[in-house]
Amino acid sequence: MWEEENITEIKDQIVQVCQRLNQKNLLAAADGNVSYRISDRLILITPTALNKAFITPEDIAGITLENEIKFGKPSGERLMHLEVYKRCPQAKAIVHAHPPTAIAWSLARPHLKELPFESLPEVILAVGNIPIIPYARPGTREMGLNLANVLPHSRVMILSRHGGLSWGEDLMEAYNGMERLEHSALILKMAHEMAQMQTATHLPQLPDEELSALMKIRQQQGGRTL
Repeated sequence: MWEEENITEIKDQIVQVCQRLNQKNLLAAADGNVSYRISDRLILITPTALNKAFITPEDIAGITLENEIKFGKPSGERLMHLEVYKRCPQAKAIVHAHPPTAIAWSLARPHLKELPFESLPEVILAVGNIPIIPYARPGTREMGLNLANVLPHSRVMILSRHGGLSWGEDLMEAYNGMERLEHSALILKMAHEMAQMQTATHLPQLPDEELSALMKIRQQQGGRTL
């Protein structure tokens, strides 16, 4: 049974994650939302329409898995969080932010189905692949339903034209996923720009046998975002 002090600690951690996201330029003003599943009867989630850099533990709202508001003014994008929790039994925490470079990939390369990760061994080991989810209007249940094809096996993803989403078995894993997403997107952006300066047409992929070996190691690690 969760005691009040445990819930207070989780609220503090959510506020800290929001502040870190803001410091890393992964969200701005009232953008983004973070949630934590205490149980299906209580999911803590950041409030709507408040700058996440300045929220306090008292601002954190509470909802149920069935979208019953228990207290506070929860995020308008909570339906997306609830879809993830329903489809991913292991999910305890979700971070949705607006990482600029990751979003830019979905705008500049609208045909892409995933971030081109095959050149980066660290991404393969830490995340696997990073799918790009088709656009859905912010605040609608379609945002969550569009994730159906990649859940529960994908824990980090780009929401086309909108942002990024990562889930984890704790708040740190969910936060790490968002940080990893933007860092990888930025490296790939810089590599493509440099390749274009050299009139290169594509980035060199790792050899097939190395890709297979890295993916095998990734599977042995159990699927957690590192």
